[in-house]
Amino acid sequence: MVFSSILFLCVFLPAFLLVFSFLPRIKTLRQIVILFFSLFFYAWGEPRFTLILLATTLLDFFVVAQLDKQTVANKRKALLVVSLAINVGLLFYFKYFNFFVDNGNLIASWFGCGGWHMDRIVLPAGISFFIFESITYAVDVYRRAHPPLKNFWDYQMYIIFFPKLIAGPIVRYGDFAEQLQHHHQTDAYAERIVGFVRFCIGLGKKVLLANVMGAQADAIYALPADVVNTSIAWVGAVAYTFQIYFDFSGYSDMALGLARMMGIRLPENFNSPYIAQSITEFWRRWHITLGAWMKNYIYIPLGGNQVNTKRLYINLLLVFLISGLWHGASWNFVIWGAYHGLFLMVERWLCGRGFQSKIQALNIVYTFFVVVVGWVIFRNENLDRCVFFLQKMAAFDFSFSQVFFFKANFFPMLVFAVFFSFCTLLRVMELWQNHLFYGVWKASHQLIYVFMGLLLYALAVIYISNGGYNPFIYFKF
Repeated sequence: MVFSSILFLCVFLPAFLLVFSFLPRIKTLRQIVILFFSLFFYAWGEPRFTLILLATTLLDFFVVAQLDKQTVANKRKALLVVSLAINVGLLFYFKYFNFFVDNGNLIASWFGCGGWHMDRIVLPAGISFFIFESITYAVDVYRRAHPPLKNFWDYQMYIIFFPKLIAGPIVRYGDFAEQLQHHHQTDAYAERIVGFVRFCIGLGKKVLLANVMGAQADAIYALPADVVNTSIAWVGAVAYTFQIYFDFSGYSDMALGLARMMGIRLPENFNSPYIAQSITEFWRRWHITLGAWMKNYIYIPLGGNQVNTKRLYINLLLVFLISGLWHGASWNFVIWGAYHGLFLMVERWLCGRGFQSKIQALNIVYTFFVVVVGWVIFRNENLDRCVFFLQKMAAFDFSFSQVFFFKANFFPMLVFAVFFSFCTLLRVMELWQNHLFYGVWKASHQLIYVFMGLLLYALAVIYISNGGYNPFIYFKF
């Protein structure tokens, strides 16, 4: 089940809010209801994986509890390895086993050997997100950064909390644990209103912008080679660039809004990434919680910035190779990760030598160009197709095509996509966004924002119910 489905919008969410609104402010009771709806939410789409999720989290919970009790360093480290083996092993089996078997069979075929044929392993929804959170829990307890949770169902609440279960944001255990004790006291009326409006904004971004951009991008990337010219290739690349941003950031907004309606604040995951003036800054604004996870649990343990220059560059590249592979078990994701890692290395090298433009617009154009090209790599798992589109983008082939037509609603929505991607460059829009997401609203503002939210909600439901294009890119991760 995803947030932008009719089932969720017209059945699950109204039912949850109705039940939740009438509950007394008792922590245990509210937590039971949230857990019940979270399990139902996951089991609806992934019934066969629900028991695996519960069993592995139960095992991990008790392993980490024993880790915390140990005082002998080697035993603590051994239990940490056990916990990491459970989580990484689960992720490897479901997400990467097919990938390594396929590549092993390919290498074997080069030497005339037979391959290993097996049924395809189905990827459980959201596995990359909840596995990373399980690793966070184990490592933070091992580091004594936070004591372990005493109650297994508190741990379940952290892992399977449905607003963040399928696509994040990735929440650090300590940040969530503190709120578990007080969320029943903080879900005031004003918080629910703010949360509902944030959810509706995310829904609008996902359905009204991302879906329109995605339909156009899919149409272009499915075209035969003789139809594609440079203009069409660039439109496809730009359409996908806005699709993936509004798809994922919209889903993150919905997650933050849902959690806030329950008195829990999740960390921000996006901060106008397309206004970044470097790839380094882009990664401080894009998928913020993944970047923080990679920094705290991979980059810093590798030595972080406290190493020599050569090792620093190796660490940066390694982190982004892992980030690319995290996004999917395919070579295009690995190449995409290496692509961004190389630009980070080059930027660090140039900045260290004083080569940095002072012209804001030039920096933004450079960064956006690099990102758009990167999304072409990310989008195309078929590397031949990827190379073809990159070549077309650089070919200056503007020959007229009578075969391809743009969708009627694409260009109006593209204008909105561009505006909402770059509007925070204007100080007044940045202040308005901060007021909308983090400010204290007057009664008149509440009425205006709630009306705006209800309008977006209604438009999204109408679009989806009419059978409109409605995928979710990060669902498979």
